Amino acid sequence: MDIPGALQVSLAQLIGPSAIFYALLAIGLNLHFGYAGLLNFGQIGFALLGGYGVGIMTVTYEQPLWLGILVGLAAAGLLALVLGIPTLRLRADYLAIVTIAASEILRLIFRSTASDSITGSTNGLFGFADPFTSLSPFDSGKQYNFLGVKFYGDDLWSMVVGWTLVLVLCGFVYLLTHSPWGRVLKAVREDEDAARSLGKNVFVYKMQALVLGGMIGGLGGVFNALQTKSINPDFYSTAQTFFAFGALILGGAATVFGPVIGAMFFWFLLAIPDALLRQAISGPDPLLPLTEQQVGAMRFVLLGIMIAVLMVFRPQGILGNKREVQLNA
Repeated sequence: MDIPGALQVSLAQLIGPSAIFYALLAIGLNLHFGYAGLLNFGQIGFALLGGYGVGIMTVTYEQPLWLGILVGLAAAGLLALVLGIPTLRLRADYLAIVTIAASEILRLIFRSTASDSITGSTNGLFGFADPFTSLSPFDSGKQYNFLGVKFYGDDLWSMVVGWTLVLVLCGFVYLLTHSPWGRVLKAVREDEDAARSLGKNVFVYKMQALVLGGMIGGLGGVFNALQTKSINPDFYSTAQTFFAFGALILGGAATVFGPVIGAMFFWFLLAIPDALLRQAISGPDPLLPLTEQQVGAMRFVLLGIMIAVLMVFRPQGILGNKREVQLNA
């Protein structure tokens, strides 16, 4: 078994573009679930609108990239308003049902052949990331050694931009949650009736949190579109939201850096068993009688067991405070 090789592959996942994308999704979910107590099971729908906002404006309508980014973020915020207005005055499970349904409806609409002229249907959109990659100081075809791991120039540029975004958003969340607005939001999460009795408009605070978190999810979609240089509707499945939730729970809800640490460890712990199992089934005399498809499923089983064990012994996650996860449902 080549354990150093497996660790090298896992380190690439720890700091790579995938960790950045899910960190952005989890930061938005942290505002929803961690600080406001909102159950959003459709965060990937906001990312879809962010990514397609870029693709549609630049490819279909031949507009500048910066305008596509603004349209994507605005569309994510508008979706939050549309979903929040009828549900935020109801129980938490209504928002969960509506968001998961809306994200799946959007995915099916964008992959429909009826929208082929705008969204590219199942083929998606591509060829819009050139203005982004042209700003890179790195050579696209060259490999760079970073912390013992090799990355191509485009990926390294995406990582520089992505981790900068993550740090800026962490600072933004810290300032928000340590402001009077953030303290009211926590009060709403703990006891809506008590906050309402003190004259706070609970609906407005929850709506603001939903819009902000949704737009951060949309920013994650923008980053993913620019990093992969393509958009495919089948990527934006419901499972991606639950990966982001797994990262949030792993790192710790209602903490500034919990979503980031959780996303990094989520992909690190996913890559370790994958690399080791693929080594175990390779060669003329494999150690395990598994197929490639079984390895792909087994890595999620093992990761799920790890998270379940963590929930037993440390339900607040790596950085979390146990009181923060005792929500008043």
